[in-house]
Amino acid sequence: MSTRTVMTAGAAIGLVLVFTFGIRADEKTILIELEPRSEALPTGLSASGAVVSGGFNGNGGFYWMPTTGVIFAGGVQASGVSRDGHTIVGSARDSRLILQAAIWTRGTEWRLLGSFAGSAGPCDLSLSQATGVTGDGQTVVGFAYSGCSSAHAFRWTESGMVDLGSSVQGRPSRALGISADGTVVVGDQSTAEGFTQGARWAGGRQELMTGPEGPAGSGMAANRDGSIVVGRVCVPSSGRVGDQSAWIWKTQGGLTCLPAPRRLVSPGPPINVEAAATSDDGQVIGGSQGIGVDSNAILWIGGQPTYLKEFLQANGLPDAFRTWINTGTISGISPDGRVLVGWGAAAGGFRGYMVILGSSRVIP
Repeated sequence: MSTRTVMTAGAAIGLVLVFTFGIRADEKTILIELEPRSEALPTGLSASGAVVSGGFNGNGGFYWMPTTGVIFAGGVQASGVSRDGHTIVGSARDSRLILQAAIWTRGTEWRLLGSFAGSAGPCDLSLSQATGVTGDGQTVVGFAYSGCSSAHAFRWTESGMVDLGSSVQGRPSRALGISADGTVVVGDQSTAEGFTQGARWAGGRQELMTGPEGPAGSGMAANRDGSIVVGRVCVPSSGRVGDQSAWIWKTQGGLTCLPAPRRLVSPGPPINVEAAATSDDGQVIGGSQGIGVDSNAILWIGGQPTYLKEFLQANGLPDAFRTWINTGTISGISPDGRVLVGWGAAAGGFRGYMVILGSSRVIP
């Protein structure tokens, strides 16, 4: 995608809003469904919201622009897009059907990134996976295998793939996101007890995330410079009974919990709350509450939690998600907090969506 294409796509969002909806983006909140029959599930978006990446429910990657609609990109999954909209990362299979971290190049072609030098080898059919990319597309993060005995977070540039290591001998680590400026990597580290604890790498050092009652769960996303990180499971199930909260970490203030709008009851597995995306100032955070794909999207606006469906219905869209089974999760938020993407379960299958937040926001 050339710079000219991305700029044109950015301008096209305004044209879509003006000519299709007859309004300006800052006047009302807008819900857009991404081609309902395609099962295109977004995983991220560019800074302007003009480029969306994602996957067809495990059957290949895609990108979406308002000027093109959903375009099949091949591979297995597109897990993220750079802020400038030029670079899409994810995973693709090689000639032996081994899954590798990859960068989309054009059409349905992907550049495979391999794994660590030396003793690296696949675990079954998986060698590596890319999960995030910097704003300029120059640095990719994810996790890679050295056989089935070891999986570590990685940071990749044109100079090669760097193993971020593990602070617990014999336990895996994963990178799940990176700040736009590339200074901070976020993800998780498996503890000796087997808990998946949130982690932050900066300056080559790993910092583990600790909540009010012990280890907090995986770090999922960071803002522009890594001064804000958001993640899942503030208090693990072994902690306070009934806690359902995600978390936010700030350079100034440390880690605090982000409670769900309501506590839900599960007769079986514990209900998890996840913060998966954040604006640069941390004022708009998105995620989910539920068990796996049986989840509903949550927005935290200025720290106040609200279910996405209820928020939209209170802000001029009374029929939003009316026929959906659930709203799933919010998977990406633009740096200014005005555009978000996600996916959930509609009556006819899984479906992706985009929301453009208006200037007036009522928290129900």
